[in-house]
Amino acid sequence: MTRIEILQGDITKQKVDAIVNAANTSLLGGGGVDGAIHRTAGPGLLEECRKLNGCPTGEAKITGGYNLPAKWVIHTVGPVWRGGNNNEDETIAKCYRSCFALTEKHPIRTIAFPSISTGAYGFPVERASRIAVTETKNFLAKNTTVEKVIFVCFDKKTYDCYTSAVKEIFGQTL
Repeated sequence: MTRIEILQGDITKQKVDAIVNAANTSLLGGGGVDGAIHRTAGPGLLEECRKLNGCPTGEAKITGGYNLPAKWVIHTVGPVWRGGNNNEDETIAKCYRSCFALTEKHPIRTIAFPSISTGAYGFPVERASRIAVTETKNFLAKNTTVEKVIFVCFDKKTYDCYTSAVKEIFGQTL
């Protein structure tokens, strides 16, 4: 449990090895977390993202962090919520697995995630938080190199959902 942290705040200010960007398929910036990360990182991030030729939903790609405190940005494209019967749960779980796979290929010991797909993409935060925490628990059970996974929640409701998910899945509070 000491390897998971939940906080309410701004993901662009996190002093971690990598932050995760809840990106769109173009990887060229957008609103919400994606726009904030691109604005803070500066034009070098956009230039590198152009060379990646986008990213399919459920997958992840990695770039430098540029002007961010984080050395790396892992871009993942979450699903748009379409009622829950279009493989959304498996797709969002795949986002986390794809991000964690990249942590194993790079010298990443600390990583911060936003609440993927719960903003403009409309994924219910209660459901998304349980999937995020479950995938993190599964990853940390087999990986010993990642020291800290931080869920950076934009607002109190999201923070409360992630806190509840940790209590439900781990059977304890942080």
